[in-house]
Amino acid sequence: MFCLLCLPQRAGAAQVLRNLVSIEGVRDNPLVGYGLVVGLNGSGDSTQVKFASQSVINMLKQFGVKVPDGTDSKSKNVATVMVSAVFPPGYRKGQAIDVTVSSMGDAKSLRGGALLLTPLRAADNEVYALAQGNVVVGGLSASGKSGSSVTVNTPTAGRIPNGASIEREIGTDFSTRPTVRLSLHHPHFQTATNIVDTINRKFGDIATTTDATSIDIVAPDNPTQRVAFVAKLEALSIDVGDDTPKVIFNSRTGTVVIADGLRVRAAAVTHGSLKVVISENSKVSQPNALGGGQTAVTPQSTVSVDQGSGQMFKWPAGAKLQAIIDVVNSLGASPDDIMAILQALDQAGAIEGELVVI
Repeated sequence: MFCLLCLPQRAGAAQVLRNLVSIEGVRDNPLVGYGLVVGLNGSGDSTQVKFASQSVINMLKQFGVKVPDGTDSKSKNVATVMVSAVFPPGYRKGQAIDVTVSSMGDAKSLRGGALLLTPLRAADNEVYALAQGNVVVGGLSASGKSGSSVTVNTPTAGRIPNGASIEREIGTDFSTRPTVRLSLHHPHFQTATNIVDTINRKFGDIATTTDATSIDIVAPDNPTQRVAFVAKLEALSIDVGDDTPKVIFNSRTGTVVIADGLRVRAAAVTHGSLKVVISENSKVSQPNALGGGQTAVTPQSTVSVDQGSGQMFKWPAGAKLQAIIDVVNSLGASPDDIMAILQALDQAGAIEGELVVI
């Protein structure tokens, strides 16, 4: 049965400016690091993971524990992990952020483990935060000696709330630039024009744009006044320009999303399935006792063709989304059928919208 996924906002509706744009210089920054989770109850990396034993040996050397050369550490209570986090804009030294811990090797579970001190680096390879703490795992894994096992969710990934402390700040030119630049999440000429007009009506002739993506706004030089000014900007109500209605196909999951506003021109469509069934069996030919012949096996093939119950239906010109859904549902079409029908209509030029395959 066809399932419609509706868009949260109607095209052309008014939205708050903060939902439409991001402010240049005020953004998140990803951090990543490599570390060890210890204290596992035999559910860590196996001896097959060579870099796990190397990591344990390197860690012990940092604490003055000398391991003989050629020794292969065999501790199943340790798991190698990648630690990821997001550095929010404006965070200062000492503030805490959440981190995500994900197994790299063949550990069965991180439940009950603790992450050792792990430096988190940004794209410039500089350390901006240090992570450490007990891993909270939402999944579990249990297995018996017979080999049977039960796994719930994903036990090889977890989180550490407030698990990293900011050690270096990320600079921004937000308070020093002569203008504040707004970047649209979805570039649109009409939306950019509406934003400029709304800001200029409210604050005077201070906003300009040169494309469908960004708007430059003259802002106060005083940092405190600039912050208050941007807060007022973000609360403005903006009329969003109408987007081209889209049909989204996800061929991997069979999902079809039809946006409101899609129209079709007058078209007649027939869609049916052709099924060919070939069955094979063998027939044994046995001669009589005095015939002097030999037993022979002859193949027997049966071929049947079912053309299905293809029907022809017609959409009137300008049919809206609900009419399309009603017709498709009445036929009991599958998502694959819907994709085939809409793609054929698009090739015929009968769809007033855009088809996108993801």
